[in-house]
Amino acid sequence: MTKVPSPVTLLRGYLVLLLAERLVELVVSTRNARRSLAAGGVESGRGHYRVMVVFHAAFLAACALEPLLWPRVWPRAASLAALGAALLAMALRWWAVATLRGRWSTRIVVLPGAALVTGGPYRLLRHPNYLAVLVELLAVPLIGGAVITAVLATLGNLLLLAVRIPAEERALGVGWPGAHPGRPAPPPRDVT
Repeated sequence: MTKVPSPVTLLRGYLVLLLAERLVELVVSTRNARRSLAAGGVESGRGHYRVMVVFHAAFLAACALEPLLWPRVWPRAASLAALGAALLAMALRWWAVATLRGRWSTRIVVLPGAALVTGGPYRLLRHPNYLAVLVELLAVPLIGGAVITAVLATLGNLLLLAVRIPAEERALGVGWPGAHPGRPAPPPRDVT
């Protein structure tokens, strides 16, 4: 019978995977944002972007540091459940990225006149990528029992999303009602 690694070992291994995934994300995002801007895309939400980048970098550091600074006994079953949730969140994020193709970016860049994407996970969810991030910020720290990081990252992310989602919906503005019938339209777009 194979012994399951300790929760902290699982967390460290997952953080290596997550860091590599984040680097790939940044390459894809940078390429897509450059192409969209070159094609006439309009960027919105610059004011909160740096805060978001620092927040996510701090999250990765906190996940690694909390188990070292405040070690605790953490059940392997909880660790494995959190690992499963984190992997599902990563799969959801990449489904969203694949659906948006060259239009996906960590920045809010909208191509004027382009139809909104309503396929893939967007058939089911308004913001699948943000759901993936929400699950990830809760689950990843819990792989290694980093409860404080899980709580603080989740609360911090909710505050960021309270700014990010309205900014994105304002940027998408005009096409929103037709692409999502029955859902309330975001406030009018402010491009100043």
